[in-house]
Amino acid sequence: MATRVYESDTVETVDGIAIYMTPLKIKYLREFMDVFQSLKSAKSQDEYTLFLAECARIAMQQYMPSIKTISDIEDSFDLNTLYRILEIAAGISLKKEEKEENRINEDSGSSWDKMKLAELEAEVFLLGIWKDYEELELSLSMPELTATLNAKRESDYTEKKFLAAIQGIDLDKQSNQRNAWEDMKARVFSKGQTSDANDVLALQGPNAKKAGFGIGMGLDYEKLG
Repeated sequence: MATRVYESDTVETVDGIAIYMTPLKIKYLREFMDVFQSLKSAKSQDEYTLFLAECARIAMQQYMPSIKTISDIEDSFDLNTLYRILEIAAGISLKKEEKEENRINEDSGSSWDKMKLAELEAEVFLLGIWKDYEELELSLSMPELTATLNAKRESDYTEKKFLAAIQGIDLDKQSNQRNAWEDMKARVFSKGQTSDANDVLALQGPNAKKAGFGIGMGLDYEKLG
């Protein structure tokens, strides 16, 4: 079972100063992604590296505010460390062949454009923890926003389920609600063949042993004739 909401890591400057990193808070991620999408329009390796350094400069506002300029970035980090900063800050992994050909993971930019962030923030804001959206965006990263939102929705559903049960209504049956954890295990046991815990393909290996039968349990047959 997952015990971490997000990945964290420590990177070092060329002078050996350790910087602990977690995903960017939304306030900084907005600016970061605006610059990151400019990588696609880079016309040379130098321009590409400049955009990359600007992304890192924005990230340093959260991680080490004393690193303020592009020159500071160039003096502090090598190229491999810049790539690691992108990976931790925004979950963006640039593959080796993409680095060499000056291409970026276009899905990261397009998914950011399509995300209805304002609606997600509005839903979480109803928790009443933050005085305004500025404070919310300084408090939460995207993984934290997602985890908080999922917990809120689960809590809301549990409350509705309880109130419905008082009235004799099985809300799970009405909405065909499935257990997300069981479905995730089904994907693992079936090696991606199904995400439905009720599918026979999910009954393989340890899962089949627990059920007492299933695929991959050494079932044999006898050839007749």
